[in-house]
Amino acid sequence: MFDCFAGWLAVLSLVAPLARVEAPATPTFNKDVAPILFKHCASCHRPGEIAPFSLLEYKDAAKRAAFLAKVTGENRMPPWSPEPGFGHFKDERRLTDSEKSTLQAWAKAGAPEGDPGQLPPKPAFESGWVLGKPDLVVELPKEFTVPASGPDVYQCFVIPLPVTRDEAVVAVDFQPGNAKVVHHAILYLDSDGQGRAKADPVTRSFPSFGGPGIRPTGNIGAWAPGIRPIQLPEGTGRYLKKGSDLVLQIHYHPSGKEEKDKSRVGIYFSKTPIRHYVGAVGIRTRQWALRIPPGEPKFTLVDQSEPLPVAAKAIGILPHMHYLGKEMKVDAKLPDGSEIPLIWIKDWDFNWQGIYGYREPVDLPKGTVIRMRAVFDNSPANPRNPSSPPIRVTWGEQTQDEMCICGVQVVTENKKDLKQVMDMLHGDLGMILGGGGMPEDDETRSVAMARNKKIERLILWEYDADKDGMISKEELDLVPKSNRERVTLMARVIGKLK
Repeated sequence: MFDCFAGWLAVLSLVAPLARVEAPATPTFNKDVAPILFKHCASCHRPGEIAPFSLLEYKDAAKRAAFLAKVTGENRMPPWSPEPGFGHFKDERRLTDSEKSTLQAWAKAGAPEGDPGQLPPKPAFESGWVLGKPDLVVELPKEFTVPASGPDVYQCFVIPLPVTRDEAVVAVDFQPGNAKVVHHAILYLDSDGQGRAKADPVTRSFPSFGGPGIRPTGNIGAWAPGIRPIQLPEGTGRYLKKGSDLVLQIHYHPSGKEEKDKSRVGIYFSKTPIRHYVGAVGIRTRQWALRIPPGEPKFTLVDQSEPLPVAAKAIGILPHMHYLGKEMKVDAKLPDGSEIPLIWIKDWDFNWQGIYGYREPVDLPKGTVIRMRAVFDNSPANPRNPSSPPIRVTWGEQTQDEMCICGVQVVTENKKDLKQVMDMLHGDLGMILGGGGMPEDDETRSVAMARNKKIERLILWEYDADKDGMISKEELDLVPKSNRERVTLMARVIGKLK
């Protein structure tokens, strides 16, 4: 018996050391937290930038440790809206579960500083043009004054582009003139002079919430803090027609004191022949279907594109709603019945919308349908609701209006194929959201759809509720008053007015 007991003691003596597990070390700012903040937060949270406080120093982060743990744990910061697993995007600002746990454990431990020797170097940020000297640099016509307080400002600046021939844009680099107040920017093209006609002759700008207030003829990019300029692959570009204006829409967030801004844009042109121009598939709901009752917390709309007439590759996506938007989910249904998730935003925030570029192009075979599902919250519980109490909301450009649209940026094998994509039902919307189409030539004209045919198709899709191929007086009553006269005239011209 003694020998047996001694044997068990020997076994236990070997097992016991294995059973002793070291407790995880307490995270410190210098070793564990600073690398996270420098990587994910410092692009905005540093002196002179738009964030309200810096996170480069221990003292600034330590006094906000609990707050940082809370907002990152709730996925409110960093501001990255798309859900994981629904599209793989460039410049993702998303913390891993391990990084979130580190911030929570650090806050719980009292935010210790740790060994100064373990603090990594502070990140360096480029002050010049990231991609080198641009081919063209333009700036705001005049300094713009941002008020000290009040609601956010959305201003469109009309900037003539001195290009004497058609060009292909391969990259843009936006440089905010005052990073304390510039929240984001969208770069539209206008080859029809609409912006010039609308702009104040002194400031050469006009206010416009939501969209740009005109029908742009193209789009060459967007910017938000933390987004680096990326050059399109060789042989790929966005079409810039000579004589076009840049309509630069900037979202300003007041800083607490009056500020001045004179932002500028660097534009890079292709030096090699273009094989692939960027276009987009536009998806939107019918305007009359967007009528959100006051108090409704889950008003849902679904729509989809026509089947793709040719194969294409998706390179980016731009969903858009206003303040009542709660959720948007977009996917591609392929001809074989399989589905590809393109984006899913569960907690829509108008102030953090953007153009999301895919890490790798997404193959969309001929016959693919892009499907969109959107949810709106018009209840008093929605903290972003611009109306209190809630009111009935319809389609429109203003703060109290709503929209439900999405653009999927694509490239195709050739211009002829892209022309067929841009002639889809919402091709004009696609051009606004995704790219400037392509130059017209014999190749594109051979497949172009007649303008009257496009108008007929769009009006019947939008307003022919009973599907009888004509527009009746009752159906015209569905048209927003601001657009009713124009729609009536077009329906009469194409012979579809009942």
